[in-house]
Amino acid sequence: MKNVTIAGRSIGEGQPSFIIAELSANHNHDFNLAMRTIKAAKDAGADAIKFQTYTADTLTVDSNKGYFKIKHGTLWDGETLYSLFKKAYTPWDWQPRLKEYAESLGLICFSSPFDKTAVDFLETMNVPAYKVASLEITDIPLIQYMASKGKPMVIATGAATIEDIDIAISACKKANNNQIILLKCVSAYPTPLKDVNLRSLVDLAERFDVVLGISDHTLGMTVPIASIPLGAHIIEKHFILDKTIESPDSAFSLDCEEFKSMVRAVRDAEKALGTREYTVTEKMQTERVFLRSIFVVKDVAAGEPVTEENVRSIRPGQGLHPKHLSEVLGKTFVQDITKGTPLSWELINK
Repeated sequence: MKNVTIAGRSIGEGQPSFIIAELSANHNHDFNLAMRTIKAAKDAGADAIKFQTYTADTLTVDSNKGYFKIKHGTLWDGETLYSLFKKAYTPWDWQPRLKEYAESLGLICFSSPFDKTAVDFLETMNVPAYKVASLEITDIPLIQYMASKGKPMVIATGAATIEDIDIAISACKKANNNQIILLKCVSAYPTPLKDVNLRSLVDLAERFDVVLGISDHTLGMTVPIASIPLGAHIIEKHFILDKTIESPDSAFSLDCEEFKSMVRAVRDAEKALGTREYTVTEKMQTERVFLRSIFVVKDVAAGEPVTEENVRSIRPGQGLHPKHLSEVLGKTFVQDITKGTPLSWELINK
């Protein structure tokens, strides 16, 4: 698995997790709120901020036919797709200014385009990567067009089958783009924990040999933390400045303190994972003094035999290794020894 680089940041093996704050609709059509949210995401520990680049008209059509009505037990039931996207989209004229501001704070900024005009627009902004949104994974012409720009492709799996994922990855490779990151994702908002199936990260790694991450819509931070030991190198979470904001995505977004806690927990998990080595650290070395060893536990005189009554394996560790206990039993002491003396080969006959 080869690491992928986005805006000079290496993502993958041996690197800290790349943590993305998804702005989505949480600006509530208030430019100043969007700016404040970006600043708060930086303060909360995000490495990147991500937008969505579409309009209601580029993503669907304005129709009240049943096909276009949301009625599948979601947060948005009763809406049409058009009315939802009208509420949720991020105005395009904001995006260059938001990107400039984000980058001035040290955040990497990129977006999910939802049609070719959005890709062309984002090219004028010189975004460093493209995200394929979860429900766009079957739009192969769009994926090919994104991939043709030669920038890293971050693909959310969402409701995709293995075949869908395979076709999307093949589309990138046909465009001579091998800079591919897969984000395990469930297209349910919010996602029940029982539907996450994090172990599939291991299978995705074996099947596709690409950098992996998660785009998580569960409530809380359990899934991001648990994903780290399973191979996730990117964490994406929806971010909101304040949960009192009523946006289409507020119910499954993390606020500032929650996001900050998640980042801290992810960084702690990374430290705890460490490496596959069994190195005895400096701290562990000092503790080894308290390992068990063989001590003389009764006063003995020269010539007495070594028995289980006068030597034992006890703490601390200054005597012979306990593995030698059977060897020393039956030998004799060569001098008088007081109770509490570490046993050594010099104290017994050979």
